[in-house]
Amino acid sequence: MKNKKAMLALALALAVTCMAALPASAEILAMVNYESKAPESLKSLKSPVAPPSRKEGIAIIDVDPESKNFGKIVRDIPLPADLVAHHIFYNHDMSKAYITALGKTQLRVMDMRHKDLPIKVIEVPTCQVGEDIVFSDDHKRWYLSCMGSQAMLEGDAVHDKPGRTVKLPAPYPHGLAVHDGIDRTLLTSTIRPTDLGDAGEVISVVETSTGKVLGTHKLSKKPSPSGEAPVEVLFVPGSNPPVAYVANMYGGTVWTATWNPTTKDFDTAQVHDFAEQKAGVPLELYFNKGATRLYLTTAKPGHLHIFDLAGGIGKPRLVKSIPAAEGAHHVAFTSDGRYAFVQNALLNLPGMSDGSITVIDLKKEAVVRSVDTLKDKGLNPNSIVLLPKWNDFMGH
Repeated sequence: MKNKKAMLALALALAVTCMAALPASAEILAMVNYESKAPESLKSLKSPVAPPSRKEGIAIIDVDPESKNFGKIVRDIPLPADLVAHHIFYNHDMSKAYITALGKTQLRVMDMRHKDLPIKVIEVPTCQVGEDIVFSDDHKRWYLSCMGSQAMLEGDAVHDKPGRTVKLPAPYPHGLAVHDGIDRTLLTSTIRPTDLGDAGEVISVVETSTGKVLGTHKLSKKPSPSGEAPVEVLFVPGSNPPVAYVANMYGGTVWTATWNPTTKDFDTAQVHDFAEQKAGVPLELYFNKGATRLYLTTAKPGHLHIFDLAGGIGKPRLVKSIPAAEGAHHVAFTSDGRYAFVQNALLNLPGMSDGSITVIDLKKEAVVRSVDTLKDKGLNPNSIVLLPKWNDFMGH
């Protein structure tokens, strides 16, 4: 009897050891909003796809390069075909995902705590062409840029009710960044939604608590109108004094806006010009933990650039440019720092609408795979985040 018990214990121990030795089931799930490709983009595919009736939705895709289900859509959530869903943003605890829209004066809020991921529609009639949304440090308020109505809309982030609309001095607000410590919001003046050739050149400064507009700063060394199109702005986490980085989409440059405690305003400076790399259309900005590195995408021809900030917050040094694909835009990062997933499409524009998702191993600083699932279906991804289990805010 004792021998049998001993043998059983040994067998169980061996089984546990074997199970521990087996690799865990690989999975990293990304949430991607998509739309039908433009007809000219469909013609460029290796296997051309017939133009479908316009389609929009949110796909949840396994993007883990080591997963047996790599590239598989595990869930597809339809959206109205005329919504033109644009960006997806999480609130601070990732309990809700906010989906902005270019085609309707609506904001969609997805409940990430519920397995069915229900979506609530918030009407925002004063906000045409909703772009970016950011949140206050106390989690109580959100701020939405309205590119089509030259405004910023404030909202109650607890009950998701729109509040004050702040009219801005510069048109076409797109990127925005809030710094509660200095009571300031910065907004970029980008491009007219109905004419992409009509570009702004400034950032607007707003006193966040009152909504009072304090002024603008031109981000160009060229005569006005320079057409630089500042597009995204992001404060460097933990910077003191606060420093914000700005990507100039048409100018191909990167600028900083550094808080001056004496003047209570920002000092601006150009800190990089992508002409040296023959790269154009800089878009999204991200910072790693500790803000020792800046990650920035350029859409044409499509790269993820890595800058070292060890020499100073306002002194970025380019260390690597990793090829992605045409239209390199938003990036999702895993919380363990292993992978970056670059969504390659910008507004369905010719030459910037590859439609793939490039998987980059950040340890190797190299591309390891490409998710072509949406591209092969004649669809373009418009933005990307990972589900909360895997997602890193990277300064946002």
